[in-house]
Amino acid sequence: MMRTLAIANHKGGVAKTATAHNLGAVLALEHGQRVLLVDADPQASLTGACGVQDELTPGHHPGQARFLKQVYSLAEVLGGARPGQVPLRDVLVDLGDRLWLCPADTALAASAEGMATRLGREMVLRKALAGVADEFDLCIIDCPPDQGLLTINALCAADGVIIPSQLTAQDLRGLFLFVEVVRTVQAEINARLTLLGVLPTFYDDRLTLHRQGYAALAANGLPVLPVAIGRSVRVAEAAGAGQPLVTYRPQHPQAHNYRRLAAFVLEWLSGSQ
Repeated sequence: MMRTLAIANHKGGVAKTATAHNLGAVLALEHGQRVLLVDADPQASLTGACGVQDELTPGHHPGQARFLKQVYSLAEVLGGARPGQVPLRDVLVDLGDRLWLCPADTALAASAEGMATRLGREMVLRKALAGVADEFDLCIIDCPPDQGLLTINALCAADGVIIPSQLTAQDLRGLFLFVEVVRTVQAEINARLTLLGVLPTFYDDRLTLHRQGYAALAANGLPVLPVAIGRSVRVAEAAGAGQPLVTYRPQHPQAHNYRRLAAFVLEWLSGSQ
């Protein structure tokens, strides 16, 4: 039965998309997991990073290794004020090597606005994912940078959540607020949701500021994952080429860090976490 993992933080620029993309790629390509990536962000960053764009998007990034067209997106699955009419299975794009994508586009913003008027609006994505639960081992949801209905839907659909975050004082203030959102969802809607931990991103252990950030997480009793992702322009280059870093530069230090993250998630999937 498929497990679902949300990659979420209401602050932008913390590497949610890179985390979802590279984690999914490692688990599928190197560990044989059947992985579904769900882009729940109207900005469609994960969709573009996977080399997929809709019929209305002109051109593509220079050097993009793969250029696939999408017909539908998650918006048609979720619907708006009325339920969506397209099954999730009909939206999926096969990326190869046991990796699939449910793409996003800007229509998701209007979809979320319409969903706000529906009964059971927090559970729409969870019900949609149930239709493909027997076809995948893991679903990874890339959430938008907010606390809106799409993020809440992802948290209500998820078994676990990873929160990527930089470790500056400003980022940590936002992180602590978002953890409260996660705890509210746990208490009120989705008791099975587990906070797997905070994933430090753009991390440099030479910086006192970052080491102090680690200490602040510990002082507040927050779980921190046993891996940190450092800053590298290669991650953005890989996304621009429509690839994860682990195939674009397989021996890059951050590619190895994503492999360490994947090992942690595998332990969670096996029940040892």
